[in-house]
Amino acid sequence: MSHQISSLRNGKACVCRFFTLLFLVFNFLTATHVAAESVNAYPSRPVRLVVPFPPGGSADIVARVIAKPLGELLGQTVFIDNRPGADGAIAAEYVAQAEPDGYTLFMATYGAMSAVPTLHKHMRYDAVADFTPITATGKFAFFLFVHPSVQAHTLPEFIEFARQHPGLLNYGTGNTGAIVATAELSAANKIQMTHVPYKGEVLAMNDFLAGRIQVMFATSANALPWVQQGKLRAVVTLLDKRSPLLPGVPTMAESGLPHLHIVPWSGVFGPAKMPVQLTSRLSVAINEILNRPDIQAEFAREGFEGAGSSPEALQAYVKDQLNVWGRTIQLAGLKPE
Repeated sequence: MSHQISSLRNGKACVCRFFTLLFLVFNFLTATHVAAESVNAYPSRPVRLVVPFPPGGSADIVARVIAKPLGELLGQTVFIDNRPGADGAIAAEYVAQAEPDGYTLFMATYGAMSAVPTLHKHMRYDAVADFTPITATGKFAFFLFVHPSVQAHTLPEFIEFARQHPGLLNYGTGNTGAIVATAELSAANKIQMTHVPYKGEVLAMNDFLAGRIQVMFATSANALPWVQQGKLRAVVTLLDKRSPLLPGVPTMAESGLPHLHIVPWSGVFGPAKMPVQLTSRLSVAINEILNRPDIQAEFAREGFEGAGSSPEALQAYVKDQLNVWGRTIQLAGLKPE
C-alpha cells in the first residue's frame, strides 16, 4: 500500500512539474512574441532625443540636423529635449533611468561619456554599463580662441605671452573638454592662468567679447561669427587637419607643438538593454543620414565632422576614450573630485 501511495505522489509531482514547465514555456513564447511585435511596430509615438546642453550650442545643432530626417525615416517626430547641467551628467542620468524601448535617445558628447566619469569619483551612472551604444556621429571642430587684447596671433606667440604675464589671463570654459584641454596645454607649457567656468559656451560669449575673459577653447558654432567680425581671434585647431570654416588656422602639429590628447566626439546612445533589432535599425538609419551629402554640407557649415559607426565600434571607442581621458587628467595635474 505504501508503495502505491508513493508512486501516486510521484506521478502527481511529475504532472505538476510538466504543467509548470509548459506554463513557463508559454509565457516565454508569449513575451517573445509581444517583444517582437513591439520592435516591429516601433515607433508608434514621437521619439525623444535628449541633448545635454542648452539650445544653440554645437551639440544641440548637430542633434537638430539629425532629428528631422531621422523622424522622416522612422515615420514619427523626433523631438529635442534639452537637459543642460553638470556637463552632460544630468542628461546622462535621465537617459540611463529611462525605459530601453527606443523612445528616449541620448545625443551624448565626450563630456558625459569621457570627461565626467574620469573627473568625478562618485558617479550616478556608468558610461559603459548603463547605455546601449547606437552609433558615433562625429567630431566637433575645437579651437583655441583669444581676445584681441592678447598680443598673439599664433600658438607659440600665445604661449610666450602667457609665460611673460603669469596670472594675468583669465580663461573661460563651457564644458569639461575645455577644462582638460586648457589644463593639459598649461601644464605642458608652464602657463599660469585664472579659470572662470561657465555652464556652456554660449553663456561665456558676452564676457569673452567684453574682454573679461581673454582665452577659451571652444567649438566654432559659438565663436565663428565673432572671429569673422574681428572681435575674437582663433590661433589653433585641435582637429587633425585644418577646418574649412577657418582654413587660415593651423593645427597643433603645424604650430610646432604636440597634439593634445582629448577628442571632442559625440554619439547616439539609448538606455542599457535595448533590443538588438531596435538598436540595429536606429544605427542603420542614423548612418544613412550621416552619409547624405546635404547633411555633410550642413555639418561642415557648423564645423562638425560627421562620421557614423556600428554599435560595437562605438562601445569600443567609449572604453578607449575613458582610458585616454584618465591618463590625460593625470598628465594635466587634475584630480578627480
